Amino acid sequence: MKSPTPKQIAKHFRAMVFGGNATGVCMKEVLEDVNWLQATTSVHKLNTIHILVFHIHYYIAVIKDVLQGKPLSAHDKQSFDAPPINSEEAWQQFLTRVYADVEATTLLIETLPEEKLWDVFVKENYGNYYRNLHGVIEHSHYHLGQISLISKILTRKAQDGK
Repeated sequence: MKSPTPKQIAKHFRAMVFGGNATGVCMKEVLEDVNWLQATTSVHKLNTIHILVFHIHYYIAVIKDVLQGKPLSAHDKQSFDAPPINSEEAWQQFLTRVYADVEATTLLIETLPEEKLWDVFVKENYGNYYRNLHGVIEHSHYHLGQISLISKILTRKAQDGK
């Protein structure tokens, strides 16, 4: 059996956001019709779409920084500390930054030497690069499901006039 390559992982990473993955759901498509008011509306005491996208982006930015040779400075407790979004322009700027970081991270993954996949990711207890790259994809898909459901609830509420 052939081992995974960074190019294959990068393809999977990009597909999670831009489409073409096995779930048939991608972040950009789900967020396409979400405006800033919807993104910042809490439903059933759940996290908002904005907070969930921020959370996903937080870990993508962590991966990007490490792949660029920067030190790991992330803390899980900060991963939900989304700054406020107060306008459609701010929401769209935020999404543009998320998509740009996804693309930049994808390019870094594509150029990763294959043997690096099995190296320790910063600290032994974090596992290897392979685990962390796939982990961020799996984690993002998990929250993407939440975002999709919240978006559907908000759309339904708007249609029902509630």
